[in-house]
Amino acid sequence: MSTLELSISNLSRVYQDAERKLVVIDRLSFTFPAGKSVAIVGRSGVGKSTLLHLLAGLDMPSEGEVWYGDTNIASLSADQLARFRGEKIGFIFQFHHLLPEFDAVENVAMPLLIRGDTEQSAYARAEELLARVGLSERRSHRPGELSGGEQQRVAVARALVANPAVILADEPTGNLDPERAEQVRSVLCGLAAEHGSTLIIVTHNAELAAKLDCVLEMLPGGGLVQRR
Repeated sequence: MSTLELSISNLSRVYQDAERKLVVIDRLSFTFPAGKSVAIVGRSGVGKSTLLHLLAGLDMPSEGEVWYGDTNIASLSADQLARFRGEKIGFIFQFHHLLPEFDAVENVAMPLLIRGDTEQSAYARAEELLARVGLSERRSHRPGELSGGEQQRVAVARALVANPAVILADEPTGNLDPERAEQVRSVLCGLAAEHGSTLIIVTHNAELAAKLDCVLEMLPGGGLVQRR
């Protein structure tokens, strides 16, 4: 897979209600280092998750643009954006968002089945990813039968199953013990490096951030400052 550059230009996100306007991100421009692992740190409520959702096209900016190579995702139709996300972006939510009626293998294989892969190849790839996050023995369990940490590892496997060009992760180790957190970090960084993917992780975990290639701090108002 060729490395895909991710950049933002004059990006703003403003929330407005009847009484006040809340500016979370204000005219932010930045180019993320392609093919590298990046930690975004900063205090709670500063807008880190908002930025991640904008990068993924899960939220739309009030102003500005998000570019993947020469594609401005704000210019895509809803169907085009959904297809683009399925092909290019892996997103790991803070709270899993697994499908409760499907077991772990089915959840992980779902992105491949949606894009039209055969069941045989999709399930084989899902089994491979579950093994890498240490969940082979739990592959036939549904989310309700898994612990919070196990659900998070299934979500990690699902995000990586299609070898996305950009992996966006919102506190992916927040519910894991130190050993499992290191395992997930290793899998994320290893697979990203194998496929030339850009990995961007929002985290409060200083130990995790220190092991990534680059550390960015998000400041009030949505500014990004490179700390390493």
